[in-house]
Amino acid sequence: MLASKSSDRRELFEQSGLVFEVLKTNVSEKQYKDKVSDPVLLVKELAKVKVKTAKKELEMKKSDAIIIAADTIVELDGEIIGKAKNKKEAFDMLKKLRGRPHNLITGIAVTETNDPKIVVDYDQTTVEFLMLTDEELYDYINTNEWKGRAGSYSIFDRAGLFINKIIGSSSNVVGFPMHKLFKIFKNEFNINLFKMMKG
Repeated sequence: MLASKSSDRRELFEQSGLVFEVLKTNVSEKQYKDKVSDPVLLVKELAKVKVKTAKKELEMKKSDAIIIAADTIVELDGEIIGKAKNKKEAFDMLKKLRGRPHNLITGIAVTETNDPKIVVDYDQTTVEFLMLTDEELYDYINTNEWKGRAGSYSIFDRAGLFINKIIGSSSNVVGFPMHKLFKIFKNEFNINLFKMMKG
């Protein structure tokens, strides 16, 4: 069970061939962002809260499942850059990021409905944009890809045109470090992910 509203994460899981269902959780992130300033601690805490919320919902429905949750933020020179509320915020974010390396940090949490254990981890990938002009930024923003995305871009789509460099996991840039999931399933739950794939 993927406890996430992210269409990019859903698409990533589909491309990997994993058989899964989506459960959208309603977790207010603001209260945690106000309390936790460390980006790694923040994404790990949010992923944990999301997986716990999903677990409670599934237990009420008496559904057995492995539950996976995640949260991604963008960090630039110690500043946490979240999701834009409008085009102006999206422009301001992308203007800060252009031509400069920044970090995408994703916290992940995995549990089972019949197991109290929750495994929490994170991954970090450095991304560098080309030095886009203001006009190019506005043209990108008008595609509306910025909506609901940390840092106001999606590497899955048109933003791939201006990504100059990626250091680290490419799937983490999309919003989920798949290699971490593989390791957690193997080492913590003794599950072979290949056996959970279609065909």
